[in-house]
Amino acid sequence: MAKTNAQRQAEYRQRHLKDENGHRDRLNIVLDFHAKRALERLAFCYGVTQQAFLEGLLRQADGDAADLASRLPNGLADYYEKQRRLGPELVTP
Repeated sequence: MAKTNAQRQAEYRQRHLKDENGHRDRLNIVLDFHAKRALERLAFCYGVTQQAFLEGLLRQADGDAADLASRLPNGLADYYEKQRRLGPELVTP
């Protein structure tokens, strides 16, 4: 029996979630037009994929937030357990 397009797409997505450690997750988002163009420019500028650029940006922001949280009592543990908010003023829309 022939596979449907949905079945083929599901299999493709499953195959591409695998890495050497099995630690990948799919993220589907809709971005503002200008944010998407900025991502394309930045990834091109640094010679990396958009995925690699976003992953690096997120790791850097996570490290910065962890550093900030570590200055607070029990802050780092609370941060990693998602019990600590550092404030919305740190994020610009």
